[in-house]
Amino acid sequence: MNKLKFVVILIAACFAAPTLFAQNKNAVDSLQTDSLRRNIENLLQQQRQQQQLDSLMKAQLQNELQLATGDKQKTKELEDRLRLFVTTDSIHKAQQLLKIAELKKNATGFAVVPFTDTLFFIYTKVGSFSPRERAQAINERIKKLYNAPFYNADSLKINETENGFDVLYNNETLILTVTGMDALWLGADPKQLTSDYVAKIKKNIAAERDANSLKSWLRRIGLVCLIILSLSILVFFVNKLFKLVINFRKTGTHKYVGGLTIRKIKILSAEQLQLIELQVSNVLRIILLILIVYLSLPLLFSVFPETKAWTDILLGWILTPARSAMAGVFHFLPNLFTILVIYFIFRYTIKGFRYFVDEIEKGNITLSGFHADWAQPTFNIVKFLLYAFMIVLIFPYLPGSKSVAFQGVSVFVGVILSLGSSNAIANMVAGMVITYMRPFKIGDRIKIGDITGDVIEKTMLVTRIRTSKNEDITIPNSTVLSGSTINYSSNTKPADKGVILHTTVTIGYDVPWRDVHKALINAGLRTEFILNDPMPFVLQTSLDDFYVSYQLNAHTKEANRQSGIYSQLHQNIQDCCNEAGIEIMSPHYRAARDGNGSTIPTDYLDKNYKAPPFNIKVTKDGTGHEAI
Repeated sequence: MNKLKFVVILIAACFAAPTLFAQNKNAVDSLQTDSLRRNIENLLQQQRQQQQLDSLMKAQLQNELQLATGDKQKTKELEDRLRLFVTTDSIHKAQQLLKIAELKKNATGFAVVPFTDTLFFIYTKVGSFSPRERAQAINERIKKLYNAPFYNADSLKINETENGFDVLYNNETLILTVTGMDALWLGADPKQLTSDYVAKIKKNIAAERDANSLKSWLRRIGLVCLIILSLSILVFFVNKLFKLVINFRKTGTHKYVGGLTIRKIKILSAEQLQLIELQVSNVLRIILLILIVYLSLPLLFSVFPETKAWTDILLGWILTPARSAMAGVFHFLPNLFTILVIYFIFRYTIKGFRYFVDEIEKGNITLSGFHADWAQPTFNIVKFLLYAFMIVLIFPYLPGSKSVAFQGVSVFVGVILSLGSSNAIANMVAGMVITYMRPFKIGDRIKIGDITGDVIEKTMLVTRIRTSKNEDITIPNSTVLSGSTINYSSNTKPADKGVILHTTVTIGYDVPWRDVHKALINAGLRTEFILNDPMPFVLQTSLDDFYVSYQLNAHTKEANRQSGIYSQLHQNIQDCCNEAGIEIMSPHYRAARDGNGSTIPTDYLDKNYKAPPFNIKVTKDGTGHEAI
């Protein structure tokens, strides 16, 4: 139970803490304000008393000086005392003014605003009336004067009292009191200050009466109608103008035939470009109309005194951001010029390097150990590094680059890219290694794993191969680098012997091997794209149980046509063997040599050829029985 009470008390304390804190804060602020006001009033009271004392002492010295006429020594002594008193009084006043100026820094004045304009501020109290109460009372009294049916400005009179000057209406109604403390606070003469206040009150009441007269209201209403009419006409003409522009662009369709093309790359079609232009025109029209209506509101609000203050607010919502933007652009100009200088330095550096690379590719410049096909990849790598370095140099000059938000977004994007691009980076590194290893080039017939085809594209990330079945296969560079690659086209240059195509055929032991060699070589020589020099040759790769393995090897420089060459070579092997009377009966073909016809096609056999009959030999054993 005690624990439950403790929890309840703790929760109540948590909810009450903000309120108590706010109350304490308000109490502290109130105490500080009261303390400051007391200090100010004490200082002003001391200054007033000091002034009264100084006036009495000064008057006494002057009286004594008049009585001492004829006594030179005493007169000189009194004059010295009077000069010292004046000097001391000036120093004292200067010190008092410094103290008052120091107190003014933290003091709060209360405005006298009976209508819309601020007349003056009240800083000191009178009797039990605080400065706030004095300002509120003066506001109410001035409003009563304004509402008086027979108000006469000349009835406002100034009456001097012991505490200062009172402003009375018809010598009866008190409007305000200007004390010596008010004058000391503002550093002005009390009577002159009162006259200034009276003049402001008269002027403000006269202006308010004139503003609320029937003539003024009729003039304002007419002005509002004129503004609305002008705004309607302007909106009508803006809509009409944009409609004419849109109709003109619609009729000029022939101008969009080519669409939008940048460096032979078609970005937008003619229809898309026309649609985008029409949409942009419509958006601009809406923005312009909103801006016209918005800017007309301050003009309307400025007509009536009650809404005149809104004019500055509405204009400030546009002008303040506009000024900030213009100031930002102006302050950014030195950094912009720095960025442009850095950009053009790197741009022309890259152009110079590009010229050097082109000369290497053309063969006009030769570097020992540097192949011409390395020029373009090397240029791409160097260009990437130069642009990256350029961005690093430009980054501090970008607007907002030092802000926490900009730096946080940069770090976030960097983390996302680093986490999501690990495979891409591995492929890029593999692509760079493959580039400088030069295992193959565009157009080579290669084999990567189980995939055989012609290289049609090499990038920093992938290698694309087109197979003999016209299938395009994309292989990541990391896979290419981690496996073995067979290049069939690497030795097909004019000075090379070409790639060796090979195929194996098995022939029985009953056929002389020289006849087989001759038939296979003839088959190779008959095949298109097989070279006569070097000549095809035959290797006997194995002597198996029922046949001999003969491997035909033939050179060709058309590695990309292997499928067709192999097919024609196999056809020619069949033809040449048939012509030589060699039967290809292995590895799984079996035949009885008596009674079965030859496996050679009839076109290659003699016209009188007949399959041999079975030969049956009958013998008798010792008992006289016959056996087959």
